[in-house]
Amino acid sequence: MGKKAFPDKWVEPKLRPAPKLREGGLKPEGKPDWISDKAFDIIKLLLGLCLLPLVYSSSAAFLRQLSYIAVSLQNYFWAGVVTLLLIFLFIWEPAVVYERGHRLIEGIFSFFQPLVRFAPYLLPVYTIVLFILYLILAVFIQEAWLIEWTMLLFGLSIALHLVFAARSIRSKKGGLLKGNYIFGFSFMYIISVGLMALFLNVIFREFSFIGFVNASYSIAGSIFGTVFSQLFVVKS
Repeated sequence: MGKKAFPDKWVEPKLRPAPKLREGGLKPEGKPDWISDKAFDIIKLLLGLCLLPLVYSSSAAFLRQLSYIAVSLQNYFWAGVVTLLLIFLFIWEPAVVYERGHRLIEGIFSFFQPLVRFAPYLLPVYTIVLFILYLILAVFIQEAWLIEWTMLLFGLSIALHLVFAARSIRSKKGGLLKGNYIFGFSFMYIISVGLMALFLNVIFREFSFIGFVNASYSIAGSIFGTVFSQLFVVKS
C-alpha cells in the first residue's frame, strides 16, 4: 500500500475577506439602504410641504399684530430689516457675526448634544440678547429712543438670523427635491417668528401673542381645509 504524498510547504488557503461594515455595523459598506433613505427623504419633503401653510399663516398673523403697534415703531422695525438686506446684498456679508452667535448658542447648550446641533439654527441669539438687554435697561431708562433703537435692532437681528440660517440649511446635503431644506427652513422660520411675537407681546400691550397663535392656527386650518376638500371630497 503506497504512502500518501504531502506537500513540502504549508500553503495557507485563500480566504474571502469579510465585507466591511458601515458605522454601527448593521449594513455592509457599499450597499446603502436606498429604500429607507428615499422613504425618509419623502417623509421630510411631505412634512416640509405641510409646514408651508404655517409659514404663511404665522407671517400673516405676525403682520396683523404688528400693525397694532405705533406706526413710527413699525417703521423702525422694518428699517432694521431693510438695513440688513442692503448690507448683505451690496456692502458686506456679515457671516462672521452670525457665526459668532452660532458658537455662542453651541456653548450655552454644550451640555446636551442634540440641542448643540439644532439650537443655533432655531434660536435668533442676537434677538434674544437684545430682548434681555431691553428688559434690564427699561427699568432705568424711560426715554423714547430706547424702544426705537430696540425695534430697529430687532428688525436687523431677526433678518440676520433668517438670512444666514436659511443659507446654512441650504448648504447642507439635500435630499429628494430639497426636502431637507424645505422642512428645515420652514421649521426654523416658524420658531423665529413665534419668538419675535412673544418678545413683542412682553414689550407692547397692543401686541397679543395669544392673538398671534389663534390667527396662525385659524389661517393654517383654513388652508388645510381647502386643500383637503379639493383633493379628497368628491362633489356630487
